[in-house]
Amino acid sequence: MAARTARLSMPETGTGRSSYRERIGEALRAAVIAGELAPGRVYSVPALAEQFGVSATPVREAMLDLVKEELVEPVPNKGFRVTTVEASQLDECTQLRELIEVPVTAALATTADPADIEGLRPLAQAIVDAAAAQDLIAYVEADTRFHLALLSLSGNRTLVATVRDLRRRSRLYGLTALLEAGRLEESAVEHLEILRCLLDRDTERVREVMGRHLGHVRGKWARP
Repeated sequence: MAARTARLSMPETGTGRSSYRERIGEALRAAVIAGELAPGRVYSVPALAEQFGVSATPVREAMLDLVKEELVEPVPNKGFRVTTVEASQLDECTQLRELIEVPVTAALATTADPADIEGLRPLAQAIVDAAAAQDLIAYVEADTRFHLALLSLSGNRTLVATVRDLRRRSRLYGLTALLEAGRLEESAVEHLEILRCLLDRDTERVREVMGRHLGHVRGKWARP
């Protein structure tokens, strides 16, 4: 695993076993989606635990949670193998996300409370900060929180759960290459642009920016 994961910080409050498990699970999930944990490769629990600086128990429990999500599969006496997703499956997930997220986000330009939109700015800035720090795992985690929080303004919890599941099925295999090419921050600042267009009540502009932003998922980001 890349060194970025080794610098993961644990929660300062609520540091019980379940909290560690959830926090580690979030980071591991982001690592799989970002390609930091490579598809087809087997990772041992002790090695992952060493990266986090915690005991093996919460890591093993977190990996078992990822098994249920079909992100990894157990390998007896060795650890867990990251599952491989076919390109056609990724395309299907992206198409569904576009069908859901673009019109729903565009509609928020006329329905959402400006104060609620403005309240998402720290999440958008966290994405920009993660891109500047070249921290792929933090980027994916912040990006997930932002998009789900944005969609939650629609008041449709089933929709949010559906997109959460689609995101978990996604893989951004080209994220490292995008970072190395110096293009990651371009995508990061689009989150701030989305907020600006929403606050301007510019429905068509929101639709255009959101469509372009989601296009990155199966554009330069998702190529092996």
